[in-house]
Amino acid sequence: MEEIIFIIKESDEGGYVAEALKYSIFTEAENWDTLKDNIKEAVHCHFDVISDKIIRLHFVKDEILALRNCPEIIQH
Repeated sequence: MEEIIFIIKESDEGGYVAEALKYSIFTEAENWDTLKDNIKEAVHCHFDVISDKIIRLHFVKDEILALRNCPEIIQH
């Protein structure tokens, strides 16, 4: 069974963007449920035969944490 992996990120404009790792498949949506529907539709459009394929969604969220001289953090 072939697995198609999508990397999901939050869009700068709001919503989500999705990109397949091994294929030229891209889509976007304003909410998570619509994104899943759009991904299924994009995969159907990309392949002639859909059988024996599963889709894995990998959500990536970038966050930056700043550490400063915080007295509550114990230095080892």
